[in-house]
Amino acid sequence: MAIEVLSRTSKGVERRLQISVSPDRVADARERATRRVAQQVRLPGFRPGKAPAAVIRKKFATEIQQEALDALMREAYQSVIETEHLEPVTQPHAHDVKYAEGEALTFELHCEVKPVLELARLAGFRVTRPAPKVTDAMVDEQIAHLRDQRAAWTPIDEKPREGDMVTALLGIAAEDGVVAEGKEYRLVIGGGQAIAAVEEVMMDLQAGTTVERVVRWPNDFPDEAQRGKSKTVRVTMKEVKRKSLPALDDALARELGDFDSLEALTKAVREDLEAAAVREADGAVRGALMDEILSANAFDVPPSWVRSLIGAYAEAYQVPEGEREKFAGEFAQMAERQVRRDLVVETIATREKLAATEKDVDDKVAEMAAKRGADAGQVYTTLQKAGRLREIERGITEDRVFGWLLSRSTVEQA
Repeated sequence: MAIEVLSRTSKGVERRLQISVSPDRVADARERATRRVAQQVRLPGFRPGKAPAAVIRKKFATEIQQEALDALMREAYQSVIETEHLEPVTQPHAHDVKYAEGEALTFELHCEVKPVLELARLAGFRVTRPAPKVTDAMVDEQIAHLRDQRAAWTPIDEKPREGDMVTALLGIAAEDGVVAEGKEYRLVIGGGQAIAAVEEVMMDLQAGTTVERVVRWPNDFPDEAQRGKSKTVRVTMKEVKRKSLPALDDALARELGDFDSLEALTKAVREDLEAAAVREADGAVRGALMDEILSANAFDVPPSWVRSLIGAYAEAYQVPEGEREKFAGEFAQMAERQVRRDLVVETIATREKLAATEKDVDDKVAEMAAKRGADAGQVYTTLQKAGRLREIERGITEDRVFGWLLSRSTVEQA
């Protein structure tokens, strides 16, 4: 055989294959490479493509060898993937390559493959659905939050207290003791935006005043190098503002939306919280059921997928480069569970033909447009530009998969 798999080793989703390419196939590849090089290069005294093969082989031996090797590796890889029925999820790597004149090409191919899930048990589980609960206190808290968003900030000629907003110039001494030029900050006292000791300095100042004071950095400061250090800081207070809340009345309700009265606003807030509580309870049931399924059906997952997901979350959370290793360690278990969950959903969707179709997505977009009183085509275009159509497709598929799973298990109400 021109291309032969000499040995196979499997460990989880990792595959190691010892591959051999016959000497004849290697010689053919070198001849092809020689002809290609001859057509591309120019040699004094010879027309393009007319230089003797022996001259080409001697002068461009390295280029010919590398081109032939690259071609052989590609051919061998494609052949092995087909004959071994592999579905790689990572770029394969070649190791221990042996490639000499007149001999077979041998190398070991490493790759991760997509796992095959048997999912032998998907029914007969018992999970508890938490009871959605919305209290008057929760409604009051949400209305207070909405009211706070409409608060007015008014300048005052007083020292700030907790809850006041300040605009101040803050300069911090360098290692040589020289206080740097102040940088402007706007923050709410007591909001945790500055260390407590700096806030204490600010609370001693009215607008237009400046003070220098030695401040000690806390022992739990995020930058370990700065923990416990004492530095001189210069604070110049530029402005102090105090918040005043609007009256809790029908006028506020009309300002917050299409509500005729405070009673209508309160009713809408309660309904929103109740809908959110139902979604949270549904999510808890899905999570509990998935935990049962994952416990009952063991399978391997590609480590590269877990690493990729960790990297994506690190980017999304803007984790600093120096903290990524720690983040990866803390997030690894959660990331692996997410990969397992996605594989289970994908496998069931394919096996039971539950995956969303283009028509399903179109119908969902039309439904969304109708609720907004908007044109379906415009909504579709907006979602497409925002890259959200895939999210809608995945949501439809997941709803179907979990509906299918829940119908085969028992859900008890808490």
